[in-house]
Amino acid sequence: MTFSDVIGQEECKQRLLQMVQEDRLPHAIMLCGPSGVGKLAIAIAFASHLLGEDNAMVRKLEHPDLHFTYPTIKLPSMGADHKPISDDFARDWHYLLMQEGPYFSMDQWLLAIGAENQQAIITAGESDELVRKLSLKSSQGGYKVSVIWLPERMNIECANKLLKLIEEPPQQTVFLMACEEPDKLLETIRSRVQRIDVKQLPTDVIRQALIERRGIDEQQAQRLARLANGSWLKALQELQSGTENEQFLDLYILLMRQAYRRDVRSLKGWSETMASFGREKQKRFLQYFLHMTRESFMYNFHQPELSYMTQAEEDFTRNFARFINEANILPITDLASLAIRDIGQNANAKIVFFHLALQMIVLLIQK
Repeated sequence: MTFSDVIGQEECKQRLLQMVQEDRLPHAIMLCGPSGVGKLAIAIAFASHLLGEDNAMVRKLEHPDLHFTYPTIKLPSMGADHKPISDDFARDWHYLLMQEGPYFSMDQWLLAIGAENQQAIITAGESDELVRKLSLKSSQGGYKVSVIWLPERMNIECANKLLKLIEEPPQQTVFLMACEEPDKLLETIRSRVQRIDVKQLPTDVIRQALIERRGIDEQQAQRLARLANGSWLKALQELQSGTENEQFLDLYILLMRQAYRRDVRSLKGWSETMASFGREKQKRFLQYFLHMTRESFMYNFHQPELSYMTQAEEDFTRNFARFINEANILPITDLASLAIRDIGQNANAKIVFFHLALQMIVLLIQK
């Protein structure tokens, strides 16, 4: 995997290459940005550059000095005392990277390891394993590269052990982190890494990539690129038929209609449906809820260039938008944000979603 496989992000690529050329490569780099903009792709491409892109093992992502760390779960087959580590899922990780490429979401990863209903973390066992691996001499006499995907999912024990490793890194070791929520990391870790912000992709870059890499016609590529809102991953998801967003739209419409009718019994059923999903999917829905609420509010300004909706979403919003206004947009946003926090903290999902549904009865009538 090389930098040519990365969509856009030319400024970031050049900055990394310049660090090497000027012999000022830091031992720990954290690539920060939203999902789907290419953080993992950049990290792997840069790791390949450091290890030698012409090396057959590098091209297959099987180089002995390339180490991947990512969130994992505890399988029923694992012993009570076993702390899951990345190597437990190495075959699934390698397959996903080689088949789907470096643009995938946490949800796709959980699906790949059969864990959609669990929340994945990076355990202390992983940091112990990293200490062991990185203490060994480089097998090829060059760099040892540790690529860490979503370091914010480390538990506190793992984070403290990784901090010590970053403070006293083994010789010729480079840490490359792909992070979406840096504020969730220990401040002491953030202060010891070189942060590089990876920005959302311009619409034109996504449009051109869709045409060149996916064979999409100009008109469809332009529509998909706008919907992608800066994320190559979102563009790929929009290409798929029967996407999850279609299900989320149906659930959003159902919620709003039942709340408007004050149908408490049906809203209870809706909340039970939501509670049957895995927590990662619940959080995805709530993010979609925020998206649709924002788009409904913006629709009232009658400025199409500000709209980022599919045709089906726009068809619903045309009549619904008047119910989202200056009086309730912020309370609704706060309500959904609180629900995201509660779901992330393993609160009872039935209670969280039923509370949200009941509050919508009140908020929809505010003028």
